[in-house]
Amino acid sequence: MRLNVRVLTRSSREAVLDSGDGELKIYVKTVPEKGKANQRICELIAQKYQTSKNRVRILRGQTSRRKVIEVLP
Repeated sequence: MRLNVRVLTRSSREAVLDSGDGELKIYVKTVPEKGKANQRICELIAQKYQTSKNRVRILRGQTSRRKVIEVLP
């Protein structure tokens, strides 16, 4: 499954929300330095879809707010 994601870092909360236009909004508290925010995003997606962290990967947008994430079955 591929997901289009918009990320908001340095938020006061952590959440994965459906924005209604086919894109997920992910709020993370971590800062976007040295991949820390990307790692937390993968953890939150894994929790939402009840899978392990190593089955979630970022296909596009490593340094962008907009990402394409793949969740393997």
